[in-house]
Amino acid sequence: MSRDVAVHSWSASYYINNDKRWETGTLCLTRTMLRFVSVKSKESLVSFPLSRIMELKMESSSFIFSTLTVLEEGNVKHWFGSLKPNRVVVYNVIEHFWRERLLSPSSEACGAESQVSKGRELINLMAGAQKRLENTGTVLSQQGEQFDNMMQGLEKIDSDLGIANKLLTELETPSWWPFGKLPWRAQQEVKAEDAARAAATASAALSKGSGRNRVITSIPAVVSKSGDSDLKPGCLLVHVSSLEVHDKNFQLLHRFERNEVDEIKVHSPYEITVRQRFIGKPDICWRLLSAKMPEALSVFEMQYKKKMEYMCEYRRTPASSPCHLESPDFYKGLQQRCQESELPLEVPAGELSQLQELVLQPSVSQTEAQELRQMLLQLKNLALEAETELERQDEVLDVLTSSTDRTTMQIGKHTCRMKRLL
Repeated sequence: MSRDVAVHSWSASYYINNDKRWETGTLCLTRTMLRFVSVKSKESLVSFPLSRIMELKMESSSFIFSTLTVLEEGNVKHWFGSLKPNRVVVYNVIEHFWRERLLSPSSEACGAESQVSKGRELINLMAGAQKRLENTGTVLSQQGEQFDNMMQGLEKIDSDLGIANKLLTELETPSWWPFGKLPWRAQQEVKAEDAARAAATASAALSKGSGRNRVITSIPAVVSKSGDSDLKPGCLLVHVSSLEVHDKNFQLLHRFERNEVDEIKVHSPYEITVRQRFIGKPDICWRLLSAKMPEALSVFEMQYKKKMEYMCEYRRTPASSPCHLESPDFYKGLQQRCQESELPLEVPAGELSQLQELVLQPSVSQTEAQELRQMLLQLKNLALEAETELERQDEVLDVLTSSTDRTTMQIGKHTCRMKRLL
């Protein structure tokens, strides 16, 4: 049975070229396939991978009826009409997943291996996550080295500023004045220090605000504010303190502050609904579909864990969240499923047909479960190391911010002093 997850389906009609007639049914889009199922016969009349699509267009049949045409490899053209809610919405959704499929050809190779066991698929998934985390650790290490070099540069600048301060002090205080600094010079220096301190405070507040607006992830999506009837291309930006919905021209459509998000419903691994509730006026609700939604879901599960709600249709899908693999009952449930699917001892294996052996074969073997456990432990160690490095870099950033503000204030003060000397 196919483990491909249904993304969306629409009521439509399909033109059968051999019979010269239209057949009513359902057009179904999955992560990798597009198929049409007849209402009468309940059979799939056409089914092909998204990677075989050469062209996707909105055309007219007999110059009257609005249709959606799909050109498949081999110059095979498929006509779909009577699309509900409308063909523009269907075109936007299919075009988004088709484009993302073309931009990630490696996933096509993984999807073609239909004979790979569930355990092996999980191992491949964990290997990809481990590789990405290792690359992230490398980038973090390089970033830490850059921070260290910046600290050394700031220390040198601070040392040079100390020497400049001594020279300026000697120039400002004549040898014939016996009481230290000139009184009018002291007043001017106090004013300059106050102005530089105010500028440093403003820059620190600005840098703190920019940190809150840092983008964690950005994914292309098909967005709608009024349900399924107005889906259009756009993108979703996940910030540290907010969520932003943009259109295809990157114009801001709506911004959810982190404390304004009341509910995130997960309909499928590729479809969510973000809601902000109000009393006395309609709620603000945005629906988002994206082929890269699993990347954002991993972030949502950390930032909005208590506000996540998984719908029943999501629970029925075979795909699960990556965070579910880290739950305490993962290994227990995994071993239980393996034990439940073992062959009965009283039935000789030679008397079973190949189909029965395939059905009774364990989804995840003990060896694969052990390998998954080792990979999860490695991922945990990598994550802890990344967390330690991030904490160290946060401390370095705090020191850099304060040192930069102090250096900026000193440079401004020295500049004013040199101008007065000139």
